[in-house]
Amino acid sequence: MSTSSFLKRVSERGQQRLPGDATEIDLFGLLLVLPGVVLFGSFMLFPITFLIYLSLTDATHAGTVIGGGSSVIGLENYKQLYSDSQFWTSFGTTWLFVGVSLVVKIALSLGLAMVLTHARVVGKRFMRAVVIVPMGFPTVFTITVWKGLFSGARFGPLNQLLDYYNSAITGLVSAIDTVVVFATINAPELLLADVPVGWLTSGRWSAFLAYVTTEVWLAYPFMVIIIVSALQDVPAELHDAAKVDGAGYLHRFRHVTLPSIKRPVMFGSILTAATSFQQFLVPWIFNKGGPSRQNELILVYGYREATALDEYAFGSAIMVTAIAFIGLFMWLAVRKGDLAEGVNA
Repeated sequence: MSTSSFLKRVSERGQQRLPGDATEIDLFGLLLVLPGVVLFGSFMLFPITFLIYLSLTDATHAGTVIGGGSSVIGLENYKQLYSDSQFWTSFGTTWLFVGVSLVVKIALSLGLAMVLTHARVVGKRFMRAVVIVPMGFPTVFTITVWKGLFSGARFGPLNQLLDYYNSAITGLVSAIDTVVVFATINAPELLLADVPVGWLTSGRWSAFLAYVTTEVWLAYPFMVIIIVSALQDVPAELHDAAKVDGAGYLHRFRHVTLPSIKRPVMFGSILTAATSFQQFLVPWIFNKGGPSRQNELILVYGYREATALDEYAFGSAIMVTAIAFIGLFMWLAVRKGDLAEGVNA
């Protein structure tokens, strides 16, 4: 007996009417779905449910979580959380990080994708392969390399570039001073950088810039792949018709290209924004959310409260809040973007 005939007989026997119910249930189909349901419940529903329960207790360290030495205290952790100024600082910084990095990722990826799909560009296949190379490196390795680039040492890579910039400005001003005989010209302090710069330690916004730059590097290959695929699906007839009507490049880009790739770009933006919201490694490896916890993204905030400060229940309340907001964001983005039926619907 062949395998296909065996499965067909089992499926036919599995289709039975349940007592008191007029609908037919495919028991064989349910049996096939059951492993997936069990795995989903084990790896998704149970941890989230336990996390919610933990946020309603007074658990302080791992012993109270594993040993059961905690008691239910209701919503006290949430009341404490929402009255904590550090939570609102972390919450606002996280959304700012998501928004800024998303805008930069879309702009950079769209520009690269337009180049990689242009008819006059030679070697597009090789360039596409080079663009996605960052996806092949381990995330921790990439972040560590970027941390080295943003080193605050006098001879750190970026500080060396600033040195070269200062030398170029000074040389240019000296050349002008040589030409102008009757005046002495010095390089204005406004145009010179104060070297060395403590990128990750001296100020909040320099460290924030380092976060965004690294996040863009980690995520832009994914966005480029999506946008390149979307651009390749834009019908050439639409561009030809626009050219016949006298539309220039910018008009074709605005009225033909962008509407055609809007849904795939929106889909990719939602996914990468959700990933940015859950970013933990970049701030933790760089400076643990510093300086002075000013750039503490929400996952870093929750992790620090749970492990460093032995507030597991309070940290669980932070994580539950993060899950709720990211879930609400995903739901609204898919609903408002009309993506429930698919990217190409």
